[in-house]
Amino acid sequence: MLNINQIEELLSNQSDLLSHECKTVDKSELHLPSPTFINDVVTNSDRSNKVLGSYSRLMNHGRLANTGYVSILPVDQGIEHSGIKSFAPNTNYFDPENIVKLAIEGGCNAVASTMGVLRSVSRKYAHQIPFIAKINHNEMLTTPATYDQTLFGDNELIVKQAYDLGAVGIGATIYFGSPESTRQIQEVSHAFEVAHSLGMVTILWCYLRNPNFKTDNCDYHEVADLTSQANHLGVTLGADIIKQKLPTFNYDGFDDVAAGQSSPAAYDGRLSSDNPIDMTRLQLVHCYNGRSGLINSGGPSGDDDLAQAVTTAVINKRAGGTGLISGRKAFQKPLAEGVQLLNAIQDVYLNDEVTIA
Repeated sequence: MLNINQIEELLSNQSDLLSHECKTVDKSELHLPSPTFINDVVTNSDRSNKVLGSYSRLMNHGRLANTGYVSILPVDQGIEHSGIKSFAPNTNYFDPENIVKLAIEGGCNAVASTMGVLRSVSRKYAHQIPFIAKINHNEMLTTPATYDQTLFGDNELIVKQAYDLGAVGIGATIYFGSPESTRQIQEVSHAFEVAHSLGMVTILWCYLRNPNFKTDNCDYHEVADLTSQANHLGVTLGADIIKQKLPTFNYDGFDDVAAGQSSPAAYDGRLSSDNPIDMTRLQLVHCYNGRSGLINSGGPSGDDDLAQAVTTAVINKRAGGTGLISGRKAFQKPLAEGVQLLNAIQDVYLNDEVTIA
């Protein structure tokens, strides 16, 4: 397991992240991950006993079992980014069984993938590791590209199919800010209600998508205030866990792209700052102060995946987040290296010296 010195070495010139003191929203106001999080927080909600059971199964599997944190392997990129783009670096992952094997050997809490992937191996593996079934996707063949998220089946039937194949939860994406977002909000809200009625956990990929959000000076798809508001919409729809990109800017996205309303408090140090931990805490605050967990995404694979993954995990944990959902950095390389990367992420959450800021 990585010790604090090894984590600090991987952080390199960002090692001050380990000593940062958050002076925005105090950690005492947050519902932080813990071994008793479900009993302390989730049981106060309207979630049924069956949902609590599924949530417990998710939280009590893998190397992070009984910590309150999660490490999830997501592999839906074969649909979202094309099979060739996703699996050319390691063609073993065209075979769904190898996706599940990576999640198991990597000590993950769960594997999240498409209905097709999970169906193809469900009888062999659904009892060995929790499944999260992704129910909508952006298919890549329409031209010009529409960047829409479409349910891959009837709204209620696809959730029932996920339940029948043994999934503990469903996942869905909404492109907030897109022309199609109203329909997506309605579809996903209904699907989440059906999932909860069947006793499943719900995870929302909370993404922004609007050409007006990208200017010559900034990509507002990754700005702290707008991604935080997407989170706030997501928990309103009934998401138990929010998946969000790590914020990279603390600009006034509301004013700059003429969307919604804001306050100077978000930018002057009261609610956020330029520090990535403070920006991520703003995202968490918008998840009802942590009543719904915040997991940040690992991002694309590159030249320094291990250091980037550990850095993201440190930011998420110190902000008060629930964990990381990292796919391409893990599966676009040999199995042993993928397992090493997933374990390094988990080591951050297992290390008591990486504290809440």
